[in-house]
Amino acid sequence: MATVEKVPMLAEGYERLTADLKVLREERPKIVEAIEEARAHGDLSENAEYHAAKERQGQVEAMIGEIEHMVSRAQIIDPTMLSGDKIIFGATVTLLDENDKPIRYQIVGQTEADAKKGRISYNSPLARALIGKQVGDDIEVTVPSGEKFYHVDKIEFI
Repeated sequence: MATVEKVPMLAEGYERLTADLKVLREERPKIVEAIEEARAHGDLSENAEYHAAKERQGQVEAMIGEIEHMVSRAQIIDPTMLSGDKIIFGATVTLLDENDKPIRYQIVGQTEADAKKGRISYNSPLARALIGKQVGDDIEVTVPSGEKFYHVDKIEFI
């Protein structure tokens, strides 16, 4: 029997997913109405409204299925309840780049990642290089622009 792999995420990511799921589920009846209305116009072979509504229905159902799957496997992690001296999921890490410029990232779930806000997915090359490291460790990461070197300056669970 295969085990179901948990999907780690923060509580706010879980809440955002469930809110998205609610919106998509509320859209279902509207799509059915649009399909019925388009069907009433007659010939379906050249009915753009009908085809657009059917396509949207497929997209919504696919998104609902994907989100339901993630929500059912969610492992909600509260970083404030974590501690330790190693970088793990949920940790906020301050790094120093080659010029000793501080850069701060929080390691989060895939759906919560937003590099502009300092949130990187645990699957990203940088996060994978960071997990398990401690303050004082140096890391090297291969990114599209080449090799990057960082020094772990601080680990927080906030």
